[in-house]
Amino acid sequence: MKQVGLYFGTFNPIHIGHLAIANHMVEFSDLDEVWFVITPQSPFKTKQSLLDNHHRYQMVFEAVKDYPKLKPSKIEFNLPQPNYTIDTLVHLGEEYGKEHQFSLIMGEDNLKGFHKWKNYEAILELHNIYVYPRISKGQVEHRFANHPKIHWVEAPIMEISSTFIRKAHKEGKNIKPLLPESVWIYMDEMNFYR
Repeated sequence: MKQVGLYFGTFNPIHIGHLAIANHMVEFSDLDEVWFVITPQSPFKTKQSLLDNHHRYQMVFEAVKDYPKLKPSKIEFNLPQPNYTIDTLVHLGEEYGKEHQFSLIMGEDNLKGFHKWKNYEAILELHNIYVYPRISKGQVEHRFANHPKIHWVEAPIMEISSTFIRKAHKEGKNIKPLLPESVWIYMDEMNFYR
């Protein structure tokens, strides 16, 4: 049974922080692969700064092509909107469940709001959660602190954000070191976030 960690995000754009966390998860936990699940553009709210699905998929594809244990996933592009994590997990289970066991990867900041997720109890019953540290305010709910399905991974703290990258790029700053080179090339050629 292949252990797959699902790393959800808009990846707008994917940067070295995302890569470092995913790679750390796959090298220093019992996960065999990490799939970057690219969150689709919601038909209900089109954000000006959010690139089309296929462009964000292409950047993730470029970023992970030299890492055999990291994969891009467009699974959510074809699911009905608005989409919830529980629905994605059910869908993945139906499609790949015979050979794959799926877990969630999330930052400590997301775990703090996890009790508000749709069907979070069902998620915890059937899936492990791998948590990486983030600098954030507030406390993790006591019931999650020592939960047997929640695994804390001592990953490096990455305080780089896609928002910061987009803003700095628009201001003409050099943000090239924050991106995998292939992503920078694609972004530059397509003239994104200018």
